[in-house]
This record gives sequence, C-alpha cells and structure tokens, in this order.
Amino acid sequence: AWAPQPTVDADYAQFVRDTGFDYERDIDRISIAVMKHGPDSTFFVIADGRFDQRKINGYALQSGSKQNSGGHEIFTVPLNGNPRKISYTFLGKGRIAITDDANLFALLSSPRKGAEAEQWQERFDRLAGSPVFVVIQQDAGTGSALATQAPGGMSSPQLSALLDQLQWITLAGKPEGDRLHVVIEGESATEATVRQLETLLSGLLTLAQAGLNGPQVRGQLDSSERDAYLEMLKSAEVSRIGRGETKSIKLVFDVTPKFLDAARMSSPVVPEPQTPQNKAPARAVRRK
Repeated sequence: AWAPQPTVDADYAQFVRDTGFDYERDIDRISIAVMKHGPDSTFFVIADGRFDQRKINGYALQSGSKQNSGGHEIFTVPLNGNPRKISYTFLGKGRIAITDDANLFALLSSPRKGAEAEQWQERFDRLAGSPVFVVIQQDAGTGSALATQAPGGMSSPQLSALLDQLQWITLAGKPEGDRLHVVIEGESATEATVRQLETLLSGLLTLAQAGLNGPQVRGQLDSSERDAYLEMLKSAEVSRIGRGETKSIKLVFDVTPKFLDAARMSSPVVPEPQTPQNKAPARAVRRK
C-alpha cells in the first residue's frame, strides 16, 4: 500500500487472466540475485508462493519451449521487444526459479562455495531478521550510478567518490507501527573512507534541515510537506561501527506516512547550496 501504483502492463494483465497468478497476491517470499558480467547483467530469482503449474506452463508453451535437464523441466519464453529469454522451472509445489541467464540448470547445480560465499552468508545472517533486505558487493560504481539519478542540485561528487570506495553496501527495512525503519550500512577496509563518510553525511543532514527551515523554502513549500521532510531528517542518525576486518558507516532513518504522502504530492524544493566558509562544520554522531 505504501509503494507507488504502477500502470498495469497489457501483457501482464493477460498473463494474470490466463494463469490466475498475480505476484502482489500470490508471492509470499522472494529472493533476487543480480550478477554483473562486464557491461551486462543477469538475474536469478527464487520465489515461494501459490502457483497453478498447469496453467502457467500452458501459457509459457504458447510462445516458448520446454526441455528436461538434470531432472528439471525447464521452460523458456521470449520477451517482447528483447532478444533475451526468460527460463523457469518449478522446484516444488510452491517454489519457482526464474532467470534470464542462458543456462538455468547451471545456476541450480553450481552453488557458490568458499570464502566469497561465506562473506555473502555472513551478511545474509546479519540481516535475516528484516522482512526486506539488500546486500551489494561492488567494485565501484554505486556512487556514480546514484549521482546520475539525483535531481539537479542534489548530486555530490564527493559523496559519489566515497560511496564508490565501499566494498559492501547493505540495506534493511522493517515496519514498526505506521512507519518503515530503514538501516543502510557501507563497509570499507579503509577507516579513513568511513570517517569521511560519517562527517559528510552528518553535515548533509544538518544542511538539509537548515535549508528546510530557511525563509526561501518556507515560502515555496507547503507546511505539511516541509514538516514531513523534517520529520524524516530528524529521525536520521549516522554512526561508525567496527565489523572485524572492515569498518562500517551506518545511516538509520524512518520513512513515515507523512513523508510518503508528501513524496506523492510533489518533488521537494532543493535549497541553494551554502558555501563552506559560511557554514560551520557539523559534528558527527558517534556510537560505539
């Protein structure tokens, strides 16, 4: 109910009519892996829910094909307007595996092992109490990607450069009453990177609150919207923690109903950036 309601794709609407399956209603749990291969990427999904296998397989065979591989009945379906294809197989009555990789059987039969798999599992275990979480292992690029998506006046080359130095980024969300408690953590082998991120993020939060309280924004932004943004900013905390061989920067904040309503109404007014000489450095919040 919190998420924006997308326009229903005509092909998906037909799929729902023919199979009786609707992901919003029939999926209970889902795990999604996105794997980069140079400039390209593939996804691999495991989902638990309620599936009418006969109807779904019949729909797939209208335009796709079926093969048996390693004891799995694998269906492959072309994508409209895309040269790539989707493959899937049912792993049980209530579980399905889906990918756009060319070899679904290889993904199912070759699980990752060794030190890298243990690093992933450590973070999965850390976040497993959250109903929704994301784990990213990056080789630089997250900060640059965020910079390209940021609205005019809100991008920060310094922040982008520091984010690109993080080896791991995790995000977890947990509903608490009428709000979503969000924890974002970035890990780096370099303590200096984490220290700089702590100072920069704390300063940005302070500047954002000052901007929203300024006369320019007060005159341009509806008071309920301004209060919603301030409410979220005031809930935010930045801290540094140790993670054994890595150091982490942690950002915690609450997404509130007021903020979601304000975000749907309009885009926030971006205050003019303040010059460093006119603004005292913000003190960072530290927690042991």
